[in-house]
Amino acid sequence: MDVAGALFGALEIIMREAGLFAAAGFFLLGVSDLAVDLLWIRLRLRERGEPPLTVADLPPPLAPAPMAVLVPAWDEAAVIGAMLRDALAAWADEDVRIFVGCYPNDPATVGAVRAVADPRVRLVVGDRDGPTTKADCLNRLWRALAEDERGGRRVRGVVLHDAEDVVHPLALRIFATLTERWDFVQLPVRPLPDPDSKWIAGHYLDEFAEAHGKELLVRQAIGAALPGAGVGCAFDRLALDLVAYERDRPFDPESLTEDYEMGLMLAEHGCSARFVRIAEATGGPFVATREYFPATLAAAVRQKSRWMAGIALLGWDRLGWRGGVAERWMRLRDRQGPLAALLLFAGYLAFGLWLLLRGRQAVVGMPPAPLSVALRWLVTCNLALLAWRLAMRFGFTSSAYGWREGLRAVPRAVVGNFVTMLAAARALAVYRRQRRSGHPRWDKTRHRFPAEGRGR
Repeated sequence: MDVAGALFGALEIIMREAGLFAAAGFFLLGVSDLAVDLLWIRLRLRERGEPPLTVADLPPPLAPAPMAVLVPAWDEAAVIGAMLRDALAAWADEDVRIFVGCYPNDPATVGAVRAVADPRVRLVVGDRDGPTTKADCLNRLWRALAEDERGGRRVRGVVLHDAEDVVHPLALRIFATLTERWDFVQLPVRPLPDPDSKWIAGHYLDEFAEAHGKELLVRQAIGAALPGAGVGCAFDRLALDLVAYERDRPFDPESLTEDYEMGLMLAEHGCSARFVRIAEATGGPFVATREYFPATLAAAVRQKSRWMAGIALLGWDRLGWRGGVAERWMRLRDRQGPLAALLLFAGYLAFGLWLLLRGRQAVVGMPPAPLSVALRWLVTCNLALLAWRLAMRFGFTSSAYGWREGLRAVPRAVVGNFVTMLAAARALAVYRRQRRSGHPRWDKTRHRFPAEGRGR
């Protein structure tokens, strides 16, 4: 055999092995996704004919009390002032205290917070230079809240927001009522469409439309723990005290994804949780937190690698595999990111080699050997699962953002795949660095706040 023939023979073997690995893995992940879809369809059929809950349907709180909002801020001078002014205007009639955590070596952010002259805003400057972690900053804010309560009324609930969030005017009303019933309440997060980044920022629209339109509802229905999204969520004050009693602080400063872990920790302590989709009014949109997500490839990879390292890799080490079948299944889905990235790489590699071998066939007339029956069967099943998956993605994105964004969601799935592959490689580096040093740092991305604020 000549050198070229040997090379193409080796490439054909690689194509078949990579293709079989990818096809088998995609089939298993696809069946898991299909099971979630079918459970969601069952939920919708059960709720058919029932009008969505609206804010007007909620009773007033039984025992009115102030709410506390914690906003950790490192290097957020560009957005924190606008965010606070917008939140204060949205909650003009609410009994709320907003605690903003800053660092002594970040004078620009400190100055931006001080420029917001409102007694409802509490600036909290830590005694250590930043960045530490968001969890560490939240713990400082929690201590500041406890000190503030000594001189006044105890708050009813603790709300988490980020410095780039566009808060909803009705969110505190919902939290004040529902934290009397549940220990943890999560509202949907709705990414803002970015006209300058329809593909990178746009793929977050698709992912959150499905995650907060289906995935969390299914988790809730099957009794799995409800992870926090980090923004637009509220904790009963006593529930945070329960966690803090065990470790002298509510949030683990060694965690990269403290919001996700807090939801699971509360479930392990027997606390109740609820993901709530409440319409502003009959026929209106759901009350949700809005924000811009990363608009560049580098920023998206940076953000998703932190999520992947914190949930899939460090989360495995820190939280293990506790709970029943439903809980373990959901934790497996949470941690499948690195595996999915590896499968995507293998799949794209196999497809690229298949095109190369077909090109060789067109030139020299030497076709590759036919695929095995098992591989052909897996490929056929995966194509059917892919068609279903893209149809679901189109449906959820269209429901949230209109049919044009729904159509973009189909090719944007490829964009999301490449972001996932790049993020997985960076997540492994973050994980190794964290394991070596044991001292994580705030691996944040640049944020921006919409010029129109909540006026959209």
